[in-house]
Amino acid sequence: MLNIARGAPDPPHARTPGMKWLSAGLTFVNFSTVCGLILGMAANGLGQPVAVISLILGVVAAIFAYLGTSDPKTKIDILDSAEPGAKLSKRTQRRLRHAGNLPSAPTAIRKYRHFWAWVLAACFAIFAVRSFCWLLYIDGDQLKIQSPNNLGDLALHITYIRTFASGVSLWPDNPIYVFSKLRYPAGIDLFNALLYCLHLDLTRGLVWTGLIASVATFYAFYRWGGAFGVAGFLFNGGIAGFQILNSSTFLKFVDYQGDKTIAWKSIALSMFVTQRGLLYAIPAGLLLLWSWREKIFRTPGTPAQDRPASRPKGSRLDQSAGSPSSFYPNPSGISSLPVEGAARLRGVRRRRGPLPFWVELSLYASMPLFHVHTFLALSSVLACLFIMGDARTRKHVVTLLASAFLPATFFVWLITDHFQAGSVLEWHPGWVQSDEDFARPFFSFWFLNLGILIPLVFVLIGLCMQRVWKTGIRWGDKLGDKLSEEVAFLLAATAIFVFAFFVKTAPWGWDNLKIMIWAYFLVLPFLWTHLIARWSMPVRVAICIALFGSGFVSLFGGLAAGRSGFGFANRAELDEVGDAIRRLPVEARFAAYPIYNHPLLLQGRKVVLGYPGHLWTEGFDYKNAYDWLTELMQGAGDWRETARSLRVRYLFWGREEKINYPMSGRPWEKTIAPVASGNWGAIYDLEEPIKR
Repeated sequence: MLNIARGAPDPPHARTPGMKWLSAGLTFVNFSTVCGLILGMAANGLGQPVAVISLILGVVAAIFAYLGTSDPKTKIDILDSAEPGAKLSKRTQRRLRHAGNLPSAPTAIRKYRHFWAWVLAACFAIFAVRSFCWLLYIDGDQLKIQSPNNLGDLALHITYIRTFASGVSLWPDNPIYVFSKLRYPAGIDLFNALLYCLHLDLTRGLVWTGLIASVATFYAFYRWGGAFGVAGFLFNGGIAGFQILNSSTFLKFVDYQGDKTIAWKSIALSMFVTQRGLLYAIPAGLLLLWSWREKIFRTPGTPAQDRPASRPKGSRLDQSAGSPSSFYPNPSGISSLPVEGAARLRGVRRRRGPLPFWVELSLYASMPLFHVHTFLALSSVLACLFIMGDARTRKHVVTLLASAFLPATFFVWLITDHFQAGSVLEWHPGWVQSDEDFARPFFSFWFLNLGILIPLVFVLIGLCMQRVWKTGIRWGDKLGDKLSEEVAFLLAATAIFVFAFFVKTAPWGWDNLKIMIWAYFLVLPFLWTHLIARWSMPVRVAICIALFGSGFVSLFGGLAAGRSGFGFANRAELDEVGDAIRRLPVEARFAAYPIYNHPLLLQGRKVVLGYPGHLWTEGFDYKNAYDWLTELMQGAGDWRETARSLRVRYLFWGREEKINYPMSGRPWEKTIAPVASGNWGAIYDLEEPIKR
């Protein structure tokens, strides 16, 4: 950051460490996980030595990331600095304001401009504490959870964590499907497995990971989109939540967006808490977006900063009224300086972006291990930056993509069972508007789910196109010299949304939200700075209520739900089963009833089939395997041969099996002695010889 009035280098106080800490924290998780994976593959499984070495390497990488990341204080913050030397003269302020580089705001507004940020920070804290401190907790003889949305998802993640930590060979066989390797971007679960190997209690590890990820996500959104961006994440919604104004539900806080007929659910409740990969992917993705925006569009010395705009007729400044810089009152920096100020900056141009290249590369290239949809969204942004960038930008994008190609391909190869996972891409226009649960007429569906968001985005795009047209861009022009950051990121958001609108990326169409949310995140900062912030205060208030009112009601309604908790597992049964299987081989597979919270799965053991809902969403055709498993558990036909076909070593007969296979002949009880038994049931080794 530079003293704009004098062109001098920044004083020491002009830098803030926030993004340095975010970069360091994400690098720690990233390097620890990747090192744990590589060392675990070399050592044929995770263990305490592998965990210690991996976390130490993660700490070392985090220190270098902190030292290498730059977090310059924004240009606009100079006006609010308490240091007299950092103040601009009134004449300079007037000149910048006339040039469109400095938004004119009343002193009172500037004085209290952080008020809403603190209010949103408090809301985020309430959400994080309620969601993660009660993520999994003890209530008498039961393990309970706070969110009913998380019953199946949390059970699956606990299965993956304990599978990794059990010492199985990496990359492991799929614990919920017998005929496949693990097909899931389970990077964050692998990280928690490293902590578990160091004897950090599983529940504490889950809670602290969620809380720290919440802090990182809040700050990443604040730096990417300001307070408006934070509100957009917490309170996304359409009009469903306004049912609180109906006479029958007046002032009744309920998660109205959680209804099965609503597709655009609360991102915080239905995705951030349940889809654990997003705990890492959202702050990491936002950090990369922030870095690219700063490097390409806001760093002194880049074309977007140095180029003089065309001189309007009759103007005294080299600044056109329709140029991107005058159109964008940048919330984190003045988009372009007066020509005389730009000349003073050329001697101190920054040679690189805020993130060191190796940090940028590691976060981007390893993203498939944590969240594939985020990787696709970031790749779309890079493609748009390449198309619209100047030579310098294109060189950086090509270098990043080329460097990331091999590691990213390796991680995709790993999580797709060596590319054996079939493609689930399917032409399916309209997202889920024609699906059974969500089906509605076109306009009714989109207005119910997104409210006024889409009309506002259309207005924003129209205004940006108008500004681009006024710059006089023609085919063959260097796009990087004419188009500004809002155009580049809005183009990327449009491409992502159109793709998710027309193409189904998973068997369940609703899962397209995993990529669609990135179109929403990309739009948020520009929706405020380029549209809503330009209107009068009453209009801004009305728009924000219309945008976020439903989400506010649904978020706090969802947090209030389940005050007594939802039953997850019986503690005694889980502990007793854990003791019984401790001496059995970790690579052995069990035949058991397929349910999400089976004690075998919660202990990280492999079963023939897991919960059918999980199998379906991961794209498995499990019908034949399900029929064979039923035949085995019923004791029908040549049940031993069926067991061999399903690669079963042990058969588990417990509470769920007795309930769901009441007509079973249980022939194994007559021919095989149990290797373990108790009040919870019994386990039989099907490879033992038949009793005579």
